[in-house]
Amino acid sequence: QVRMVESGGGLVQSGGSLRLSCKASGSIFSIGAMGWYRQAPGKQRELVATVTSRSSTYYADSVKGQFTISRDNAQNTVYLQMNSLEPEDTAVYYCNAEVTDSINYRRRTYWGQGTQVTVSS
Repeated sequence: QVRMVESGGGLVQSGGSLRLSCKASGSIFSIGAMGWYRQAPGKQRELVATVTSRSSTYYADSVKGQFTISRDNAQNTVYLQMNSLEPEDTAVYYCNAEVTDSINYRRRTYWGQGTQVTVSS
C-alpha cells in the first residue's frame, strides 16, 4: 500500500510564502511524475504544477514565476514553494504521484489528503 502525506499548509498574509511538502511511503517500486493540484471553494480542482522523475517541470500559467515545484527522489518527496501569495491562491492543495508498487508492479496515481492554504488580505 502507498500513502501520500502532505504538510506545510496554513494561514499566511498577502505577499507571504509557504512551502508544501508531500512524502510518498509504503510499498514503492518506482515513482514517475509528481504534481500539485488545488481546489478553491466552489471551483473545480485545477493543476498547479508537475515534475517528472528527471525534474522536468510544468506550471499552470496562473502560477508561473510565483511557485516552484521540486522533488527529492531519495526521499520520495515533492515540494511546492509558493511565494508572493495572494488571496486568490487560497485553496486546498493536493499532491499526487504516479507510483508503481513493489507488490503487484502496477502503476497508478495516488493522492494526498489535501492541505489548506489560506491567504489573508
